[in-house]
Amino acid sequence: MLSARDLTLRRGPEPLFEQVDFTILRGNKVGITGANGSGKSSLFAAIRGELSADHGDIDVPANLTIAHVEQEVAASDRAAIEFVLDGDSELRTVLSLIENAEKRDDAMALAEAYASLQAIDGYRARARAASIMHGLGFKTPDHERPVAEFSGGWRVRLAMARALCSRADLLLLDEPTNHLDLDAIVWLEDWLGDFAGTLLMISHDREFLDAIINRVLHIENHAIHAYSGNYSQFEEKRAEELALQQVLHARQVRRVAEITSFVNRFRASATKSRQAQSRIKMLERMERIVPAHVDSPFEFEFAVPLKTPRPLLTVEDAACGYANTSIIGDVNASIGPQDRIALLGPNGAGKSTLTKMLAGEVAPLAGKRIAAADLNIGYFAQQQMEQLRPDCDAFWHLRNLGGTDFSKGDEQRVRDHLGRFGFEGDRAYAPVGRFSGGEKARLTLALLVARRPNLLLLDELTNHLDINMRHALTVALQSFEGGMVIVSHDRHLIKTVADSLWLVADGKLREFDGDLDDYQQWLRSRGRTATADAVKKAAPKRATAGVFTATAKSRGRLTQLRREMEQIEKSIAAVAEKRTLVEAELCKDPMHSGLQAQHADLTREETSLETRWMEIGTAIEAAEAQIDVLG
Repeated sequence: MLSARDLTLRRGPEPLFEQVDFTILRGNKVGITGANGSGKSSLFAAIRGELSADHGDIDVPANLTIAHVEQEVAASDRAAIEFVLDGDSELRTVLSLIENAEKRDDAMALAEAYASLQAIDGYRARARAASIMHGLGFKTPDHERPVAEFSGGWRVRLAMARALCSRADLLLLDEPTNHLDLDAIVWLEDWLGDFAGTLLMISHDREFLDAIINRVLHIENHAIHAYSGNYSQFEEKRAEELALQQVLHARQVRRVAEITSFVNRFRASATKSRQAQSRIKMLERMERIVPAHVDSPFEFEFAVPLKTPRPLLTVEDAACGYANTSIIGDVNASIGPQDRIALLGPNGAGKSTLTKMLAGEVAPLAGKRIAAADLNIGYFAQQQMEQLRPDCDAFWHLRNLGGTDFSKGDEQRVRDHLGRFGFEGDRAYAPVGRFSGGEKARLTLALLVARRPNLLLLDELTNHLDINMRHALTVALQSFEGGMVIVSHDRHLIKTVADSLWLVADGKLREFDGDLDDYQQWLRSRGRTATADAVKKAAPKRATAGVFTATAKSRGRLTQLRREMEQIEKSIAAVAEKRTLVEAELCKDPMHSGLQAQHADLTREETSLETRWMEIGTAIEAAEAQIDVLG
């Protein structure tokens, strides 16, 4: 389907990758991995034809339909569901033919256009669009809202729904989970698992990658390496490669020693036995996970909190919401040191609102929030990133906002701390206004760690972090000795860090009885009913009987279709016979480039003929059904 030969792409004078070769076959689901700035998004731009290769080429079949998610969606008065349906260009073409035929009162053209609509299952297009929109978190009333009324993040979701609705041969997804909650991610994971086309995806969500992809293209050191299997299998293979280079031993031994020490100290403790068991599980996983990140530029840890009062925070009979509107009521909870809690809940249930109330950013609408005298909260949310001063550098931020430990003392200590978060050398003195979203998130995290909190409240911290930084964060959180409440759609982070799951749903907070896999099943069962309702309300609009009774479809047209099908069947048999002969020659000389090219051409021709055969078969069924209706 898609291949690169001797491909070189540059950014300025430096190559992103050079003289690389790879082939992606029809139906492959490929994860594109590599450090930030390695060229993943540039590769997508080259595949779409928006970026020219500096050397070599990318071979994309001329008839290949490619869909991708636009990151910038302009404001417009177009209804959201119509914007989504615009992604299906073939549907829009057929609907335009119907409209033009009706204006000309051309019965023959109108009948053919309606046959084409049936052939592409166009009558159900609106219902499919409604189902996709619901899966991505849109409510039924949202369908008719103008695009301009949605925020930037929700417009990106609209763009994703539009891409999914396109019925493309090749789907390119660049960080598809960034603007989604866990319930939408679970839905998208299922949808992509059933997707029959070819998928290329950039993602830092390892659980999402593991569930979907069957191949990895990893960009590293100006090269692209292909691996079979999912992301975890890629990590294992890459870890073996790194081990052979003898760069593994020192870090792994130290990390194993730290976690083993914790387990030995607290295995028999009644209050910390669950945490000890969690570390044992981490230790079991470490052999295959950690080695793949030995070359990561990030490594940090949380200092032991100065004080850890019990409890750290208590909430009694509280309610939280906004503008005097309660979203969650009757909240009774106590959070102590070593509590490691993940907040779960459907989109819009109030997880962020509850976290903001716990952080003291807003007062409860009712009840009490009781904080310990020595409570020191480390709170991460989107607004913390927005409060960074764009005209100041990372060094200034840590010196002035990083707490007393960094407000004085030598410069090297500040630089060392920043270096653990990727701000090395001159980067520590670059204005924050030039930072990417990932760099701003890392700086905000560096400030949070510097303040030595005893309670962490982390609301979607991983949104802008790449897979190496997510791994470093996971390791650091596992050895954190304070309390922790996390809202995240990163299931790997939740599974390896959290010991308790709290569910926010239907205006209540309760402990969830089950693990994260059980929660995903709960989301799926909850979503099926709602999706069915959304699809029912978007019932397909059938053509009126008058259109079909205007004239009977020409029986001559039906005969013509049948003749064309007979001819295509003969052509398919002839091409298959040629391909068999070429395959026999290839067995004798597998490296013969001419035979390889001939085999690829014959395979493409056979696929094209089979596709046309199926189209004609559908058109014949539609024509026969129409004649039956018209008598």
